[in-house]
Amino acid sequence: MQHAALAAKAQPKPSSRDLSAAGLRAFFAIARDWGLNTEEQMVLLGAPGRSTFFKWKSAPETADLKRDTLERLSYILGIYKALQVLLPSTTAADAWVKTPNTAPLFGGKRALDRMLGGNVADLLAVRQYLDAQRGGWA
Repeated sequence: MQHAALAAKAQPKPSSRDLSAAGLRAFFAIARDWGLNTEEQMVLLGAPGRSTFFKWKSAPETADLKRDTLERLSYILGIYKALQVLLPSTTAADAWVKTPNTAPLFGGKRALDRMLGGNVADLLAVRQYLDAQRGGWA
């Protein structure tokens, strides 16, 4: 047991660039699955400049994202995962963000509309809603 603990400690912590590249690759795959246009993607990422956005898209390994953008990516990945768990098919999970929703949080609008509010808190609200639907934070 002690050997396993030492092996776990020996693992280097991923660099900010490693986290940025992995997060962006995942984000762009999710954006494709959700059918998001460039403007929607930019808002979800915190409204980077267009040249920065396209550089991230073409060469994610060069990005070194700020904490705000990494937090946004974390919420989006969590939303995606929760939808994959909650809904019976990948198609239904991917369509959910663009489907009007009568839950009080959305007021008949799409979850994507809430997510496009531009604030990290909007992403957090959708993530918390889905986590509650799943029955907790697991």
